[in-house]
Amino acid sequence: MSTLWSQDLFIKAWEYASLAHQGQTYSTPVAEIRLDYLTHIGAVAMELMHGLALDQQSLDFDYALQCALLHDVLEDTPRTYPELAAKFGSKIADGVAALSKNPDLPRTVQMLDSLKRIQQQPKEVWAVKLADRINNLSAPPAHWTVERKLAYRAEAQVIYDHLHPAHTLLAARLRQKITEYAQYLQSY
Repeated sequence: MSTLWSQDLFIKAWEYASLAHQGQTYSTPVAEIRLDYLTHIGAVAMELMHGLALDQQSLDFDYALQCALLHDVLEDTPRTYPELAAKFGSKIADGVAALSKNPDLPRTVQMLDSLKRIQQQPKEVWAVKLADRINNLSAPPAHWTVERKLAYRAEAQVIYDHLHPAHTLLAARLRQKITEYAQYLQSY
């Protein structure tokens, strides 16, 4: 369970992520509205915290939350593995690296490669990926085609299939979100 001293670790990770993602936004279901990328980072962290608070399953809360706050800094910002390792240690940098798709691979195999690397990490990293996809299964961006939505839902199922043993509650929530995502598959 977290101690009062852990709060300093969370603030350090949040501030690092805030600086790394500064100025980034993402699309919403309303074409004219873009949200600050930190909305996603915070939502993933909250999803993870909720899941771990209800059903810890002996996972290291501090480690998991730091990985959640930092989960996109290597994939989506200029930050590097050595920089992350120097600031947060190799265990967290390894977890974040596993959560990051390898841009040198063909797009069609990037997710499977990432899932293979996640499965070599502690279950906390698996739980972060579950929380990430749970959040990402909210209403899709307005510009996505039905085909893109179908592919994204199918990819979510692949994530579930590979990582569901990590955390019972988060896995059940992801399964529910995959089912509910069907509402976005109708063409308008």
